[in-house]
Amino acid sequence: MPPESLAHHVVIVGAGFGGVEAARALADAPVRITLLDRRNYHLFQPLLYQVAGTALAPSDIAWPIRSLVRGAKNATTLLGEVVSIDARQKRLLTSYGATIDYDTLMLATGARHAYFGHDDWEPYAPGLKTIEDATHIRRNILFAFEEAERSNNPAERAAYLTFAIIGGGPTGVELAGTIAELAHETLRGEFRNFNMDEVRVILIEAGPRILPSFKEHLAAYAKRALERLKVEVLTDHMVTECDAGGVHLGEKHLATRTILWAAGVQASPAGAWLDLPCDRAGRVLVEPDLTAPGFPDVFVIGDTAHVEDDEGTLVPGVAPAAKQEGRFVAEVIRARLADKTPPERFHYKNDGSLATIGKRAAIVDFGWVRLRGRLAWWLWGFVHIFFLIGVRNRLMVALSWLWIYWTGQRSARLITQSGSEEREVSD
Repeated sequence: MPPESLAHHVVIVGAGFGGVEAARALADAPVRITLLDRRNYHLFQPLLYQVAGTALAPSDIAWPIRSLVRGAKNATTLLGEVVSIDARQKRLLTSYGATIDYDTLMLATGARHAYFGHDDWEPYAPGLKTIEDATHIRRNILFAFEEAERSNNPAERAAYLTFAIIGGGPTGVELAGTIAELAHETLRGEFRNFNMDEVRVILIEAGPRILPSFKEHLAAYAKRALERLKVEVLTDHMVTECDAGGVHLGEKHLATRTILWAAGVQASPAGAWLDLPCDRAGRVLVEPDLTAPGFPDVFVIGDTAHVEDDEGTLVPGVAPAAKQEGRFVAEVIRARLADKTPPERFHYKNDGSLATIGKRAAIVDFGWVRLRGRLAWWLWGFVHIFFLIGVRNRLMVALSWLWIYWTGQRSARLITQSGSEEREVSD
């Protein structure tokens, strides 16, 4: 391996699934790696809704980045953000004032909430992308029950006991299910001034059905499962306004103090750093080998990239896809350094889709097999535990789920002043 000062420098911006996978795949390559992220931990986003719903603690689904790449002796982890990129000089400027030169750059900076031109809704309808989002939402949900308990105004109490989730994709469905179970199982019998039957959990979808990415019969089952949990499912309802008083659905007004946004995402501003062509969601329109147009030494992956499969369908922004893209980029880099012909096109392998509806029902679509109900829930749980990192996290999550499954009780029901996590993210 060449001396560190002469080694090919790979800079990876973003320590999500794709970025970490690429760093690990290059651990024994003749390169030096700099992994830059705005946070010091890697987050398992698919289970964020369980933190928001008080089923898990933040430390159950997050791991220090440094511990994940500890085995990669050629990798340095830095805490910070990208401010701008000078592609001509192959250099990026960081939020802490330093500049970092690169030979190859990978942008894996993820996505944020998209309000479709209504960013003023965000204070009233928070989305779910970070631990801070999850703990903030958890605080809002629990605080709503406390406000209802001490309110003597029936209309005000009804608004506190109404929870509106906007967006009928997997995140919206999973949020609706977990809030319904929290209200009707975990908290039942703990409040004295209202009946839990007064709680309304309402899932709002603008399209004709929820879970449009799933087969219609699986989505129909999910709707029935939600309704068994007393969730009201409103399809073909377009949200026209969100404010402190609730949600406006055209002429109809839904009074609520808790609105959750699960309707759309917007890619990070990575495309703007290099003035790259992007789709409507801000995802960079990458080349077949995941390079940025006009910049063969810049790769864009994950939620930041518009990637199409062999049939021309948009590759979903899910963890398996990001990990596949990270491994592919590592393969291209290795081939280039070895003066071999790199693969010309990324081929996405669809590992299937899963969504859970509460603690006893789920839907699974692996293409070759489709399941629904309790068996699908157990499979959903097994898959998610498998993808967690570390024995401790797998054990903690498995025990938490089994405890909730048999007793209905959840342990992470703390209202903190800032909505911060109750256990530190630890190694």
